[in-house]
Amino acid sequence: MVTPADASVAAGSKFEPVIGLEVHVQILTESKIFCSCSTRFGAPPNTNVCPVCLGMPGALPVLNRKAVEFAVLAAMALNCRVNQTSIFARKNYFYPDLPKGYQISQYDKPLAEFGFIEVPSGEGRKKIGITRIHLEEDAGKSLHEGFADSDEKTAIDLNRTGVPLIEIVSEPDIASPDEAYEYLTRLKEIILYTGVSDCNMEEGSLRCDANVSVRPPGQKEFGTKTEIKNVNSFRFIREALEYEISRQIEVLTSGGKIKQETRLYNANEGKTYAMRSKEQAHDYRYFPEPDLLPLIVDETWKSEIARSLPELPEARRARIVRDYGITDYDAQVLTVSKSLADQFESAARAARNPKRVANLVQSELMGRLKTKGVDIEHSPISVKGVAESADLVESGAISGKMLKDFYDLCFQRGKDFGEVYQQEGRPRQSTDTSALEKVIDEIIAASPKQLEQYRAGKTSLIGFFVGQVMKASKGQANPKLVNELLASKLEP
Repeated sequence: MVTPADASVAAGSKFEPVIGLEVHVQILTESKIFCSCSTRFGAPPNTNVCPVCLGMPGALPVLNRKAVEFAVLAAMALNCRVNQTSIFARKNYFYPDLPKGYQISQYDKPLAEFGFIEVPSGEGRKKIGITRIHLEEDAGKSLHEGFADSDEKTAIDLNRTGVPLIEIVSEPDIASPDEAYEYLTRLKEIILYTGVSDCNMEEGSLRCDANVSVRPPGQKEFGTKTEIKNVNSFRFIREALEYEISRQIEVLTSGGKIKQETRLYNANEGKTYAMRSKEQAHDYRYFPEPDLLPLIVDETWKSEIARSLPELPEARRARIVRDYGITDYDAQVLTVSKSLADQFESAARAARNPKRVANLVQSELMGRLKTKGVDIEHSPISVKGVAESADLVESGAISGKMLKDFYDLCFQRGKDFGEVYQQEGRPRQSTDTSALEKVIDEIIAASPKQLEQYRAGKTSLIGFFVGQVMKASKGQANPKLVNELLASKLEP
């Protein structure tokens, strides 16, 4: 079998991948798209249901206005043209978890079209086109687990039926698994900034299907594509694409043909497997939903929705680099979520040195969070606490060693920096010159070999002496003062 690394080489020579992604995002409304049932995750099976979402005869759908507003907000954030008129349609298919025998979706007249997302690429930035964004209702869920007496049984939970979704369909502009990963990362980031969805993949709030084919470089016609469904993380999507590209290349180079089919990814094995064959298209027999009028989003309504559009990640990164003098990398880390960006800006506005705050978030806070397996939202040290500690270091009140010790205590006690600093009696680093001179004299006297080497020209040994002084003072000596005193006393 060709490995993913081999595939990337081959794709750059004999073949190139063509990838398109279909992303379903659950909209964060309290009620479903066509009825007032709750969308709360984790409720007992079949309790958040009513005649409308169960498809009972005579039950009529009523469109959720908030779902439309969220969908339009997402479309604006993704640079799409919002159509004034869109049409709901019935998409007919027959699964056990689809009680009506059809799904209310949008087909030839979607809510929004012609958007894009910019992703990093070898040439700098690349635009990945978005073909369309449309509204639809979710299906239910088939449960195949927990039946010890027989493997044949399946249960149906219809709580999710009628939950509002937007489907975001990309153009086949994605040229590698890495680009697919970047696209999904940027998409999720933008959606989270808007507040349209929580994008929780574990709860099914964000789901992705990938279409992938390969073709000789320069060929305009697409190769035969396969669809990879039900992949539950961005990392696995990248791995599934890597495997599927290598598989298709191997089939073609050995003289075979690619079958158009739907495949599933087994993350434990790192392989895709055929799920079912798929012809040119399923015959969904779309036709306009007779119980819903055309959806009209006029300019007045669009303007009203646009006023709630927040500053988006890329624009925010550029601004905070400008405003606070931090690097592009700093900005990337500090805007990974809207909550973290808000905290940083609030702290940085009051801090003496925003750059030091940014550095401490990355060097001291993030490292500890990663080690503990804790996300920034549950950090014992707030960004405000980081700013307090940065100001103390900036003023010379505490040393870098003392700061590290305080951070360790904060994580041990589960308390913010300010509270721990107060509990420890607001210790400050020593600037008592006479006391420090005494310590330095003792260390120099105890280190004749190092003193001789220093005076012979090996001036880098000053680091040894500084370290010994800091150790003797338990990290409470002022490093700047220590360096000044040592430089004076080490001279012959």
